Amino acid sequence: MTIWVDADACPVKAEVLRVAERHRAPVVMVCNGGIRPVNSPLVRIVVVPDGPDEADKRIAEEIAEGDICITGDLPLAARCIENGAKVLTHAGEELTPANIGPRLATRDLMADLRASDPFLQGGGKPFSRGDRARFLERLERLLR
Repeated sequence: MTIWVDADACPVKAEVLRVAERHRAPVVMVCNGGIRPVNSPLVRIVVVPDGPDEADKRIAEEIAEGDICITGDLPLAARCIENGAKVLTHAGEELTPANIGPRLATRDLMADLRASDPFLQGGGKPFSRGDRARFLERLERLLR
């Protein structure tokens, strides 16, 4: 079981490393560059070329059944689930075959609404301590 991290904007890299060390689970951090090296034999950093979704493509191509993907990107999450992987968001929400479809539909609906009304703005809620704690608990559970 390998933990794949969509690492460019991931706010829980340190938490992933802490839990992975405890379980001796290998971690692959995929990014376009700009993350600090990690001094651990369990961690491999993969730097992909600049470009839209290059990290996502690499993860989706290499992730295997039983692996875990850490991402906030819903299309990537859907591709990982199709490959038999487990997916955990930064806020600790597990994405599954049962909930990824509605999440993608809501994402697409909101994108259409924002495109049709330039005054309609919004974004996700700020990342909180509760999100971090929930993430740690759920990643721990998935690795057990």
